[in-house]
Amino acid sequence: MPPAPEPAGPDAADVPPEAAAVVADAAAGAATGAGQDRGREQQAGAVGAAAAVVSQSGGGARSALPGVLADVPVAVLVIDQHAGTVVYANTAAIELAGDVRLPLPIDEWGTSAGLTDLGGEPLASSGSPLSLVAEGTPVSGEAVRLSPADGSPGRTLWVTGFPLSPVPDAEQLALVVFLQIDADRVDDETQLQALRERAVLATDICFTITDPRREDDPLVWVNPSFTRVTGYTYEESVGANCRFLQGPATDRAVVARIRAGLDARRPVTETLLNFRKDGTAFWNQVSISPVFDGAGELVSFVGVQTDVTERVRVEREREAAFAAEQAARREAELAQAVAEQARADAEEAREEAELAQERLGLMAETTSSLSATLDMTELLDRLADLCVPLLADWVFVTVVDPHGDVQETAARHRRGLPDELRAISTEHALHLTPGSPSRQAMETRQPVLMAEVTDAELDEVFARESTREAFHRLGGRSVLAVPMIARRRVLGAVALVRQSEERPFDDHDVDLVQDLARRAALALDNVRLYQAEHQVAETLQRSLLPTLPDIPGVAAAAHYVSASTAADVGGDFYDLLQLPDGAVGVAIGDVVGHDVAAAAAMGHLRGLLRACMWDAADPDPGSVLGRVDRLVQGLHVASMATMAYVRAEPPVGEGRPWRLLVASAGHPPLLLRLPDGEVRVLSEAAGLLVGVDADTRRSTVVLEVPAGTVLIGYTDGLVEHPGADLDDGIAGLVQRLGDAPAGAGPAELIERAVATDLDRRDDVALIAVCFS
Repeated sequence: MPPAPEPAGPDAADVPPEAAAVVADAAAGAATGAGQDRGREQQAGAVGAAAAVVSQSGGGARSALPGVLADVPVAVLVIDQHAGTVVYANTAAIELAGDVRLPLPIDEWGTSAGLTDLGGEPLASSGSPLSLVAEGTPVSGEAVRLSPADGSPGRTLWVTGFPLSPVPDAEQLALVVFLQIDADRVDDETQLQALRERAVLATDICFTITDPRREDDPLVWVNPSFTRVTGYTYEESVGANCRFLQGPATDRAVVARIRAGLDARRPVTETLLNFRKDGTAFWNQVSISPVFDGAGELVSFVGVQTDVTERVRVEREREAAFAAEQAARREAELAQAVAEQARADAEEAREEAELAQERLGLMAETTSSLSATLDMTELLDRLADLCVPLLADWVFVTVVDPHGDVQETAARHRRGLPDELRAISTEHALHLTPGSPSRQAMETRQPVLMAEVTDAELDEVFARESTREAFHRLGGRSVLAVPMIARRRVLGAVALVRQSEERPFDDHDVDLVQDLARRAALALDNVRLYQAEHQVAETLQRSLLPTLPDIPGVAAAAHYVSASTAADVGGDFYDLLQLPDGAVGVAIGDVVGHDVAAAAAMGHLRGLLRACMWDAADPDPGSVLGRVDRLVQGLHVASMATMAYVRAEPPVGEGRPWRLLVASAGHPPLLLRLPDGEVRVLSEAAGLLVGVDADTRRSTVVLEVPAGTVLIGYTDGLVEHPGADLDDGIAGLVQRLGDAPAGAGPAELIERAVATDLDRRDDVALIAVCFS
């Protein structure tokens, strides 16, 4: 070993050589006997390292030990000497005693594990090796028997233990190691001594301990392997600095690195050329760890040395072969230089072509993805998905209204981080500062590139410290903001952020994102136009539908669902009217078509129907529909339409039924829900569509229904589905209405009726009228 640093001071406590020897003996004991496998040789290093780790950790020994000892194949315990309890057991120790709750008194742990002396008697608490270690007495080695409670064959274990704390006032911990040995029984002192000698001598790993508090940091203990490998006796070694192993050929740079590590009081591992007593050289791999007492004072250095001469020789031969191979390769590479350059040029051209292809692919995907939706929120989410992670680590999309006020936002981060994105959205995006890249891009109509964001720029961007902290959590080194412009109007901005210093935005990214923003703006403008038209159309549609009047003896509810595609208006309508003679008129209809023209025709048709219902020379519903048909064709109000009209006449006396007169012009059959919950389909009321034959006559069906009956009229959008039979749709509607509770009113029945997966390609109108 090389020279150690200056002594730590004369007041530091000495490390007992006996305890240090036990560390080495425990490590060496893991490899006893020629028949032990390679795994036990590895155990020696694990146990020796554990002692150093515990010494370095001071009060934190218990937290440091599991990482070192958890998976070694020997059973290891850590004992609190003050309490006499086991405070840690690794996996192998748990297999011995079972998963008992720790801390546990040491003797109780031994009982749980089934430990006895070699004669089979339980270990006495005063004389067992476990109790001795708990009292602070090192145990260099003692054989015990393990007799499992399940009756399986017993085993002979070798117990080694020693204190881990070098000073009395520090946290007093001790380490106990159990090793299985080959012997079935150990009956006399000669066998025990042979086991000890085999445990010490069976390893080639050298252990040393030095005292840095003494002048020149001398050796205070070496194990027998050290004397066997170096040729120096214990007496020749102890008291001298281990620089005596160095020679003229020892690399001074390696020695300097070791000295620097020891001066810094940190572990160090190096391989250097050393010399034995007889002058022969060997390559020595040295690992040195500092040991501190409970007060943090350096008390010793523990060294582990291994003869790695054969390994170094093989490595040098490999290096020589590699050097020869490299020389030959350089000659071949020189001959291939021109070809490599040509290949590089071709590769660059290919990369540029691939880049252009990727750009075209991204633009194609952008166009197809964004044009596939007419919902603003979904469009912004798709745009964010296109940008992250392909173009940036996170993105923020801002949409403004015609006045420049932020209307809607969308954000995406490759790692999620919804809380941070929400903070940016609520506290920053809705109130963009003049220094914001998005605001600058929208005002100047030009891209804003921040290749490297500075603190001064962040001060201009964020008005609040909370949003700046959210930006730091999201991460950002480079920012690119591009305006979205369509039809010479600024619709918003796309702000992309990258976190990597190695990949900032450049001019190529600006061109690419500008192209993407232009396509996004066109899709966004289409969505805005559609939403504006949709709102106008729906307002028109609803304005054409009546407000249901309050009629004595009648409770009614109606519902209208517009289609979500095309013009969003259509010819569906319903009506409820109290007639001059006291009867109640109920109508439901559907003009062919789903556009503004159909909605306008529906308005005319509904007006004609109301006039014919109100002022009817013949109030019979079939006659009323015939008159409407003639007016429609004579005035060219609509091409074709379906309708159903019901004239409901109140009871003529107490307890008498309502009288319903029903006629239909090609409309889906009306439904009656009787007070007992039965649903009846009025399929007998049928007739030709309006607009086909003005001379056709439609029959009228007359029914008497009890009080509490509910009449339900609907349009075909409720029961028609692509690829499904109309009768199945009507049957499903009947089932939903029949499942409603007894006494369900019109509003609840309508809610049940629309509780299905609508086709959404046609409008739906419903009216429900309860006769009481």
